[in-house]
Amino acid sequence: MPRWMIGLALLAVLAAASVPVAAQDYPSRPITLIVPFPAGGGVDVVGRIVADRLSLALGQPVIVENRGGAAGVIGTRVAAKVAPDG
Repeated sequence: MPRWMIGLALLAVLAAASVPVAAQDYPSRPITLIVPFPAGGGVDVVGRIVADRLSLALGQPVIVENRGGAAGVIGTRVAAKVAPDG
């Protein structure tokens, strides 16, 4: 195969890869922030501060869900088993 054909094929691949793709607005629905400790503690306060800042930055409500118990294991398990949604 001549070198100019390889170069032309490479150029075509690069041109196709550089076409801009329209992305969906993200996030498009409320976000749930799981805090693996009970409400009212220091971790909960920090989680709520982070949720407020995220809400302002992303333009979507951020819901804080406290799942306390077992030194954070219960909340961590819940977060690990949540269905991925992007």
